[in-house]
Order: sequence, then C-alpha cells, then structure tokens
Amino acid sequence: MRPIKKAVFPVAGLGTRFLPATKALPKEMLTVVDRPVIQLAVDEAREAGIEHFVFVTGRNKGVIEDHFDKQFELEATLRKRGKSAELDMLEQDLPGAGQASFTRQQEPLGLGHAVWCARELVGSEPFALLLPDMVMHARPGCLKQMIDVYNARGGGNVIAVEEVAWDQVNRYGVVAASDWKGNAFTIDAMVEKPPRQHAPSNLIISGRYILQPEIFAEIAKQEPGTGGEIQITDAMIRLMARQNFWGIKYQGTTYDCGDKIGFLSANVAFALERPDLGADFRAALKRILDSHGGL
Repeated sequence: MRPIKKAVFPVAGLGTRFLPATKALPKEMLTVVDRPVIQLAVDEAREAGIEHFVFVTGRNKGVIEDHFDKQFELEATLRKRGKSAELDMLEQDLPGAGQASFTRQQEPLGLGHAVWCARELVGSEPFALLLPDMVMHARPGCLKQMIDVYNARGGGNVIAVEEVAWDQVNRYGVVAASDWKGNAFTIDAMVEKPPRQHAPSNLIISGRYILQPEIFAEIAKQEPGTGGEIQITDAMIRLMARQNFWGIKYQGTTYDCGDKIGFLSANVAFALERPDLGADFRAALKRILDSHGGL
C-alpha cells in the first residue's frame, strides 16, 4: 500500500452554466465568501496530507496558475501598510516550491480524458482526484475521511458517495454497496445514470476519488461516448474487475458550485459559520428575507 501524496484537479471546463460571469473568469475562481472554489479544493487536499498538486488546465485559465504564485507587488504593498495578517494568509495558501504542476487539456473531451492528461505528472503512484466544482463542507475534510478508509482497507480505490432522493438517481453515477463497516463499504458495481427501477442504490458518486495508476491504461482503451467525451466511470468499471473499490458515505454536505443554487447555498453555509461574519450575515439574511416576504 502506497501513501496518497498527489492530487489531480481538472480545471479545464468552460463554465457555461455561469455565463456571462465565466466568459473571462475561470469558474474555479468564483469565490465562496472570499476563497476561490479551487482554493477550497486545495485546502481539503492539503489537510489530507497531499504534497503535490496537479492542475489540468485549458485555454484562458492562466489566472489559476497566477493564484498559486507569489504576487510581489501586492505583498510589498501589504508589508508597507503593516498588513501582517493578510501576508500570513497569502503565504499559508501557497503550495511550496515545486509542489504545483500544470498541464493542458487541449480539448474538452470529458473527465476521463482530463485525468489521462495528468498521467506523466502522476506517474506510477496512486493519486486523489478532486472535482473543484463539488465543494465538500466537512470536518474533517472529505479527502481526509477517504484516506482513513484507504489506510484501514489496505489500499485499493476509494470513492466518496452521498445519498440522493430515488427520483434523482438517473442524473448520476450510482454504486452498489455491501460489507458495510461504519460508513465505509465494498463497491460491487457502478452504473452511470440508471433508471430508477434499475438503480442498485441511491448512493451517488460525488466528486472525490482515490485511484490507482492502472486507471490510465483503462482510460487509454476507451472509445469516446456521448458528446465525444471519455468518462472516468467506464474506466473504473473495467478496473473493478481486478482491483478493489471501496466507498465511503462521507460525513458532510456537498455543494455543486457548478450550479447556481449550489453556489449560492455554499456561500450562505460558509458565511454563517465564519466567526467574523456569522452574526452580521445572519441579520442581513433575515432583513433580505423579510423584505421579500419571508420564506
């Protein structure tokens, strides 16, 4: 069993659900209160012990690389003004020298293809895969909970899942579960967007994975599917024939920040728990709701 020290972040998506905001601004740089969505994903990975952050980018995503670099003019101005707290925060958010790598996905050919683009940077190590759109509000973080399962089960592949209403299972990848131990279990099968009557459970794949490097060979075998995209689920189904897959019903809440309602919900949830904002934000939220006739 090899430790998980690398994480892949697919950030090449176009963000069409947030146009016109994402015409020039990457969707991963939209902020939940005052932290970009991609920063929240990196924070989660760092908490779990990740040491190498691999970003699969696309055109017009250079600002993401800039975000994870030093800004000498800004730092000099803050230092001159005695803003030590802000300087410390910026320093803490930066990966260390050589800990961030960037590679390009030249065409939007699906999540499987994005992961395959990171193969040379990941090499022959197991790795975490985090979809930045899916913001996990959890203590400890979702990936930390997954690595605990990975260590307890002796390696393999781990997928975070959550429950949804049965009438929503046809929108997601769904897993079949057995051999529960606490909130972790063996995954027996995966089905992509099944009809309700054929769904093996209402446990859906929720945007966090730990994968073994053999996944790259499975992706390479794959023919493009709907929309010309190469999906990761198909590769995982084939890999499952010879490797163990574990699931974890993680403790926390998922906010799909690629969706407007999910993004707004995440801002409310994160603002309410902030010591510097919670009380004032709660009062402001009440005023807004009262002015619109309440809930």
